[in-house]
Amino acid sequence: MTCYRRGSVLLTNAIGLHARPSVRLVQMARQFDADIEIATDPKGPWIDARSIVKLMRVRARRGTTLHIRTAGPDAARALALVHSFAAGGFDGQPAEPAAGELIIIGKSASPGRAHGPVHVLRSAQSSSRARNGDGLQVLRTAIESATAQLTELMARSHDDGLQILSFQREFLRDETLMGGAAASIAAGKDAADAWTEVVQAEIDGYEQSDDEDFFARAADLRDLSIRVTALLNGTMSPDPVPPGSIVFADEVLPSQFLSVDWRQGGALVTRRGSPRSHVALLARSRGVPMIVQAAGLPDRPGETALVDGNNGIVVINPERNHALPAQAKATAGAGRMPARPTVWENSTGGQDEFRLLINVSGADELSGIDPVICDGIGLVRTEFMFMGTALPSEEEQLNAYSLILRWARGLPVTIRTLDAGGDKPVAGLSLGGESNPFLGLRGVRLALANRDVFRVQLRALLRAAAVGPLRVMIPMVTMPSELEAVRELLQQEYAALSSEGVACAPVSLGMMVEVPAAALTIKRFNADFYSIGSNDLVQYVTAAARDNGAVGDVYDPLNEAVLQIISSVVEFGRQSGRPVSLCGDAGADPAVLPALIATGLQSFSVPVDAVAAVRAVIRSVAASRQTQVPPQAHPTDSRS
Repeated sequence: MTCYRRGSVLLTNAIGLHARPSVRLVQMARQFDADIEIATDPKGPWIDARSIVKLMRVRARRGTTLHIRTAGPDAARALALVHSFAAGGFDGQPAEPAAGELIIIGKSASPGRAHGPVHVLRSAQSSSRARNGDGLQVLRTAIESATAQLTELMARSHDDGLQILSFQREFLRDETLMGGAAASIAAGKDAADAWTEVVQAEIDGYEQSDDEDFFARAADLRDLSIRVTALLNGTMSPDPVPPGSIVFADEVLPSQFLSVDWRQGGALVTRRGSPRSHVALLARSRGVPMIVQAAGLPDRPGETALVDGNNGIVVINPERNHALPAQAKATAGAGRMPARPTVWENSTGGQDEFRLLINVSGADELSGIDPVICDGIGLVRTEFMFMGTALPSEEEQLNAYSLILRWARGLPVTIRTLDAGGDKPVAGLSLGGESNPFLGLRGVRLALANRDVFRVQLRALLRAAAVGPLRVMIPMVTMPSELEAVRELLQQEYAALSSEGVACAPVSLGMMVEVPAAALTIKRFNADFYSIGSNDLVQYVTAAARDNGAVGDVYDPLNEAVLQIISSVVEFGRQSGRPVSLCGDAGADPAVLPALIATGLQSFSVPVDAVAAVRAVIRSVAASRQTQVPPQAHPTDSRS
């Protein structure tokens, strides 16, 4: 059986793999003592990269994921260089690794680039075995302690981290695991062995699943297993990760990721793992570059590494900047604190100004960050305040919003109202047992169904507007009547606060454009501004869940229908004089940004750590536009 080395890369050059790129790829492939094959589907059919006729039949356009596999004496070198060549848009000749450099190809789990010292994160090891006392009671005590630890972490967490920790805590609270462990203890096993056995059985079930999302949840159970076992055995915690490190590991567990301060940079590279894992979700939400399935990753600390999370490339001990593709070079050295604004000269001789805003879930994410890096905050997620044991009061919400507005120092801040439901249930509000919660009572639908709770949030927002310029954004709007119902509630609460003599101020009212029914009839919605929610919009337009690896090739922000819808919303905003921006993963993806810019978008809200990379891509596109026709999202007949 042939042993292949594999990699994949997103084609971002304007013409994809057509005549000139195919010729150059054939010429390169013939230089290696290796079989080199490509495909547009990981299952094949596989095409010989030495055949120009066969390559031209592939017709891999821009936005296509090109899969590469190599075998033979030069397999590793061939994969690294062909991968680099394709990632760089088939531009130039990728240089051979310098002496001492090592190029590893993995799978992108979170975009972005980073450069820094390597820190090897060792797998947790048990150092002792506690056998004293009642085994069942010892285990119960350990589980109670682990639950308390998770609850404490939840109090300091936000965004997806809170959901992940909540998922783990519910597993610990489930008596099913405890019952299986109790039976083993009764049969004579000690607490640690009994616990490990029962959790491993669950892990095995997840890892045997063909569903990548279920497979990825096995890491959460390993996290729980290690946490409880450490409490049973008195295992010491691993050494802390220095800020700015490039972390190498077999696998990183959610609690390990959450314990690292990523605000000073760094990246994550693992030998195992999945782009659908909870850690990958956390990495994307925090702008941490991450590569998984990096076969051949060395276990040597004290080295340096360049990580190109967009293309799944790791360069260890880089000696030359050109070791990464051309696009990587543009942003690998970009500073983490760039100043605004970003402008380019347009076709009329004037200047177009791009606005870069940031996404946050709370004021704690802004600690140590200067507002000069951005043009404001384009998305404040508020639903994570509602996921504790009690709903937040008006004063608690006012304090949270005011802290963010004071940090912004007069820059505009857009706060999204409660976006619960779907994958973010809120106890006491969300409906249980919905057959398809993503199409159920979520976003503004849930808010209007719980108006007493919603009014409290609207009052807090109106009061916070007295601190600084505030825009209120409504999620999951499908019908104009929903937006108007919210407007009426805002007016009522503003009148009530004013009559009570409470300091408040009016706010701009905007909407998320994420439901196709709203996007396609945008002229019917009388919003002050529009924010395109790319995550849900792509999900609903392509009928493909964004967290389901089985349909990962279908969930595509470069889908022509998605880009056409975005273009129409941007054009309506331009005609009506209303701002249009985009928030969501697509806005921080360098492979997608050029196509989004081609739709006319000039405002993006991205994770804090993605600002530098996004600004660099915008400037790169601006430079190319001085001499080239703006790239099309999906060229249909380019064969040059």
